[in-house]
Amino acid sequence: MSAIEGKVVVITGASSGIGEATALLLAERGAKVVLGARRPDRLKALADRIAGAGGEAAYARTDVKRRDDLSNLVKLACERNGKLDVLVNNAGIMPVSPLDDLRVEDWEEMIDINIKGVLYGIAAALPVFRKQGFGHFVNTASTAGHKTVPNQSVYSGTKFAVRAISEGLRQEAGDKLRVTIISPGFVRTNFAESVTNPEVKAQLADSRDKFALPPDAIARAIAFAIEQPADVDVNEIIVRPTAQG
Repeated sequence: MSAIEGKVVVITGASSGIGEATALLLAERGAKVVLGARRPDRLKALADRIAGAGGEAAYARTDVKRRDDLSNLVKLACERNGKLDVLVNNAGIMPVSPLDDLRVEDWEEMIDINIKGVLYGIAAALPVFRKQGFGHFVNTASTAGHKTVPNQSVYSGTKFAVRAISEGLRQEAGDKLRVTIISPGFVRTNFAESVTNPEVKAQLADSRDKFALPPDAIARAIAFAIEQPADVDVNEIIVRPTAQG
């Protein structure tokens, strides 16, 4: 029997990339997944795929910029399953550009989704976890949360923030709750689509196509953290392609 079997897992950013791969893997291992993202058509297709393979999935359109959406997603999980074991705060965007471009709207969007979206997830799930006496936050950061490079300063800042918030949460959580930071390197997802600077977009797409990891590599890392015994907290996992500098 898998240590993941029967766990109720909410995943944001679940309609593609790392979120989709995580939903498929955890459902395959017996988790009851509750999926949130902004594209309900993609969510429905994913939930149908999981159900068709014998898994269990629910979903709700979720914009992590809206606190009520996160509250409703957690509420859906609890109402359907009577508990919540894990919240995977995975939704994120990466419209990177040189600061000289002054793409202030992109900066604001990254702050709203990458930082505030994680905080709204924490606000929704933490009271549930406290009441239950158990629970696990898995927050997606990035290798950009460890190293800042040109064109990625705002994105990197948001991921440094996710790591700081997560570590503070871990220290406050006590011995009943777990907090894991997942810091992926280059992953083969559609992240380059949100990049508005054409030159930077081309550079990122080229690197992605040359050596990026498949999303299920990150899904396996998330599964590893979740399947540990309740008294084992895997605090952070960094996963890079071997070719990434």
